[in-house]
Amino acid sequence: MLDGRNRLNLDGQLAEAVPEELTDGPSPLNRAGRRASDALLDHLASMILRGELITGNPLPSERELMKRYGVSRSVVRETIIGLAGRGLLKTSPGFRPVVNKPDYDAALDSVGRLVAHLTTDEEGVKNIFESRVFLEASLARWAALNARKDDIRELEERLLRNREAVGVRRIFEATDVAFHDVLYTIPRNPVYPAIHRAYVDWLRKPWSSIERTAEIDLVMYAGHEGIFKAIVDRDPDLAEESLRRHLNTAWEFVRSTFDFQARAGGTARPSVSPSPEPASGQ
Repeated sequence: MLDGRNRLNLDGQLAEAVPEELTDGPSPLNRAGRRASDALLDHLASMILRGELITGNPLPSERELMKRYGVSRSVVRETIIGLAGRGLLKTSPGFRPVVNKPDYDAALDSVGRLVAHLTTDEEGVKNIFESRVFLEASLARWAALNARKDDIRELEERLLRNREAVGVRRIFEATDVAFHDVLYTIPRNPVYPAIHRAYVDWLRKPWSSIERTAEIDLVMYAGHEGIFKAIVDRDPDLAEESLRRHLNTAWEFVRSTFDFQARAGGTARPSVSPSPEPASGQ
């Protein structure tokens, strides 16, 4: 019987024993009474942020980290989970973790793992929609007041592509996303486009549940057109109103999918109070 320190390799032969603790020398970690995993996490995070661990390169192996820092395998694995949670590592089963450059997308991706659990029912989806409309209404106002000529030209081009894609579901959805994306880029703040990408990802499943037709596409296109015209006319009130009207329509399409699911399951749809500011999934 093998003890806990021995492993069989892929050929069924006894592999080199890998000790749980390797303490070949004093650890460079500044423990100061802290848990080993917390100290190692902070140390490796600092190395990533300083560029000492290069973005795109694999993290040193578990054995190397154990030997270098005098910690157990369980400490290394707990540290890897913590770094991935901060967006500083990308992990895939069967592969060594890869150092990841910290940015807004990485941060929101970490949040997205939790948000995914909040979009399993109507109330959860509705709450995310409402947070989106709150932000996007402000962006529509900003665009009406501050959009540059090249912003308006880009918005017009995306509107045209959206119109040309009516009736072609995948392309229409992609051009829908692209139109809204311009609103998030106009303030030239990198946080907003990252937030939009997160919204699209979080709401992809409920939005894709809608039974799309060319008639529905035309309704959604008309909403985009109204937003665009208000921005061109430099009318912030109308831009916000048009955007809210458009997103309210989109929410009704999404909400109808929960009605259908409730009927199919033979249960009543969860009661959710109506909102004056629902948001779109695209």
